[in-house]
Amino acid sequence: MEPIRWRVEEFASIDSTNTWLAARAAAGEPEGLVARADFQTAGRGRLDRRWESPSSSSLLSSILLRPKVLDSERYLVSVAVSLAARAALVRLSGVRPMLKWPNDLVVGHAKLGGLLAEAVKSPDVDLAVVVGIGINLTWSGPNGDASTCIKDIAGVTLQPRAVLDLLLEELENRLAALYQSRGDELRDELRGALSTLGQHVHVEGPTQSIDGVALDIDERGRLQVQTSREVVSIDVGDITHLRVVEGQSP
Repeated sequence: MEPIRWRVEEFASIDSTNTWLAARAAAGEPEGLVARADFQTAGRGRLDRRWESPSSSSLLSSILLRPKVLDSERYLVSVAVSLAARAALVRLSGVRPMLKWPNDLVVGHAKLGGLLAEAVKSPDVDLAVVVGIGINLTWSGPNGDASTCIKDIAGVTLQPRAVLDLLLEELENRLAALYQSRGDELRDELRGALSTLGQHVHVEGPTQSIDGVALDIDERGRLQVQTSREVVSIDVGDITHLRVVEGQSP
């Protein structure tokens, strides 16, 4: 794999780094373009939820990639970004967040950050994946104990650009692993980082809600949940961790 030439565009304020970068991707922009903003006026999370934070208090960034992977492996692109963010935070602050399926960085039960991945098509160019990431650095959010930030946890003030630069370094290593091992190495790292595994969970999906024990992820990144009757594969849904199942570790 040739090294990616990262090109970071920075904004004092923007509507959404994902929206801006998706437009560039649709116009045929090569992979490696990165958008970072101090403030977003229309930041988006999964399911079109708003993502808001005071200026310069969070890493607010989006990354354009054109991964040459199978459709079934595309979820590993956002996995690579989340694992890279986790590794960068460990190196800079000592904080080792866990991952809550499908897209959150958490410390204990408190949310530290989240990801939003969007596929973008453009004529005569490989399919693009725009991965947006937001990480609370000095502001823990409006939700009390439901969210947290690096400063509250570790007592250190991290600069967003410093976190981004190290994240991109860690990301390149994980993309190389993705292409070399067909995702096996990343899946193993993901399993070790997922706090959801071993938890009794409640899942709110588009058409149903279920309760059960989160057992594993499959080759397509779906969460395997053991209900009272069967093992259900979850493609998408909101997960609530209820408790750790005795004899299993999250």
